[in-house]
Amino acid sequence: MSLFYNSISWQNCTFVGIYCLMEEFKEIQPSALLAPYVKNYWLLKTACDSPALARTVPMGMMNLIFHRGDCLFSVHDNELHPRAFLSGQEKTFADLEYTGQVNMISVVFRPVGAKAFFDLPMNKINNLRVTAGDLENKELAALEQSLTSTENDKLCILLIEQFLLKRLSRLAECNLKRIETSIQLINAGQTDISLLADTACLSTKQFQRVFSEYVGSNPKEFSRTIRFQKALHILETRPQISLTTLAYECGYFDQSHMIKEFKTLSGYTPGEYLVACPPHSDYFS
Repeated sequence: MSLFYNSISWQNCTFVGIYCLMEEFKEIQPSALLAPYVKNYWLLKTACDSPALARTVPMGMMNLIFHRGDCLFSVHDNELHPRAFLSGQEKTFADLEYTGQVNMISVVFRPVGAKAFFDLPMNKINNLRVTAGDLENKELAALEQSLTSTENDKLCILLIEQFLLKRLSRLAECNLKRIETSIQLINAGQTDISLLADTACLSTKQFQRVFSEYVGSNPKEFSRTIRFQKALHILETRPQISLTTLAYECGYFDQSHMIKEFKTLSGYTPGEYLVACPPHSDYFS
């Protein structure tokens, strides 16, 4: 569809590539029953004649990834991605390499969404990629097989939704509401763990345990990611904002604190990030 050079941005990845042909990118909304747990599905197809790099950054939401084409290569781990895997919350950026035909489908879960479909504490897979074999999940293995042998995108989404609806569990309503309320406060900039715990009517220790099991990272780590995503969203919607004002509005102690956090989560300072790619927040978009 378009020919890109140097860098492009899509979803939670920054692609720094050489003549990468973006054939197709689609974002699809989930059905009404799944909307409280799934933010969206996206499908990406590319064709690259030369090696290209993609950088992912923490986005505050877990993903279920299916590779129908060539698998991405994790530079840090020095290994190929699995054909299909559940990706836990990420703590920092990761560089991925790819050459050839990329054909991916991703299920983007809301912060507490993955817990509704996978019966395990989400913090146990923090910063990990777990496969159907790791989870001993025969249904997920069967879905993986179906998707990798199916070219029809609409049918693939239908198969994914059938899988999710079959596995949808009723989370403990009291804990779900507590965690969702605390997430709303974090989205608004509240980071005081004691206050968040009080709002959830839990002790600090209980709150941290329940939050981590539902969201996949502890409240401090999650707040850090959301503050970063908020900064990206403001840079996207208000490109003329000064870094001093941006740091203040996002709740950083000062500009140097924001720069340090940007380096940790993206590998770039804010200025370097803006040069590398257009800012975009998956979380707040």
